[in-house]
Amino acid sequence: MFKRVFLVVLDSLGIGHAVDAGDFGDEGAHTLKSVMTETPLLPNLTRLGLFNIARAELEQFAIPSPIGIYGYAEEKSRGKDTTVGHWEIAGVISESPLPTYPNGFPEEVIDAFETANGVKVLCNLPYSGTEVIKDYGEEHIKTGNPIIYTSADSVFQIAAHEEVIPLDRLYKMCESARNVLKGKHAVGRVIARPFLGEVGAFYRTGNRHDYSLEPTGVTMLDKLKENGFDVISVGKINDIFASRGVTESNPTKGNAEGEKLLLELASRDFCGLCFVNLVDFDMVYGHRNDIKGYANALAQFDRTLGEFMDKMRDDDLLIITADHGCDPGFKGTDHTRENVPLLAYYKGCKGYDAGGNYGFDCIADAINKNFNV
Repeated sequence: MFKRVFLVVLDSLGIGHAVDAGDFGDEGAHTLKSVMTETPLLPNLTRLGLFNIARAELEQFAIPSPIGIYGYAEEKSRGKDTTVGHWEIAGVISESPLPTYPNGFPEEVIDAFETANGVKVLCNLPYSGTEVIKDYGEEHIKTGNPIIYTSADSVFQIAAHEEVIPLDRLYKMCESARNVLKGKHAVGRVIARPFLGEVGAFYRTGNRHDYSLEPTGVTMLDKLKENGFDVISVGKINDIFASRGVTESNPTKGNAEGEKLLLELASRDFCGLCFVNLVDFDMVYGHRNDIKGYANALAQFDRTLGEFMDKMRDDDLLIITADHGCDPGFKGTDHTRENVPLLAYYKGCKGYDAGGNYGFDCIADAINKNFNV
């Protein structure tokens, strides 16, 4: 048994469109291929076998003898978002897609939210998070009313200037929205999107907070916690699972904090799972079509990965994967339906091609078996 398992999700690092990508309008999407047009230096991901994954079709970067176990997974659930992807990684399949709102939220939802908070909402349309504050930020400051928007994903997002609606009030608004959004309107996440700055120079802060729907089934986190194992979350993992099954939460404001915590936890004694999400790939670069920024962030993670591997103990297992795609070179700014990489490594590992797996839940199966739960 591996005493410590480190599961790292490179949020949105898809490796090519899924077989059913056409159903989602995502045929041709390939996040990693777009990122590699900037040819970042990725020696550690390369030696683990990232480019030897045949389905990725990036043979020009492959090496003869990777030291890791490498393969890919196809998603079973009907979605392409953070919530559904992480739930499936943890063993819960979503047979039906979570609700989305391509025309904005219906009157019954908005009326209930406005009544609960004593406000009138602005926008109520699908929007890019950076564009919505450009277009509605000035009116928000004048009126004090929150900006409500969504995307192609199952999300209800509330943007507010921190000096107009303080964080504690914004978070309470999100909690009230979570109470409203139930039943047929049970979106995957309600997200606080605070920002600062002046008109013409607004910028989002790191005080985002997600209020997720509770998982619809028993997850590997639940099983591990119930059996006395540590479940340490880094980044937005605790939010994604609505705090369920987590024994220690370490929220972060981006990749830099997440990678720093990963290295610190490598030096700590625990028995169980350390579950890490590195959100900047998706939030900062994928959704903003920033290929160069994505490439630089991946190169930085690769450097952290080298340090982490040097710290690994004989009874450690490392697994690296993703939860969906968000191709910065593809049309639009939304998530993309893609296969995800599966990389695994432990001391003395003899690398091999694990091929394809139907379902991200193969990760939960492996971890549950390791801890005999």
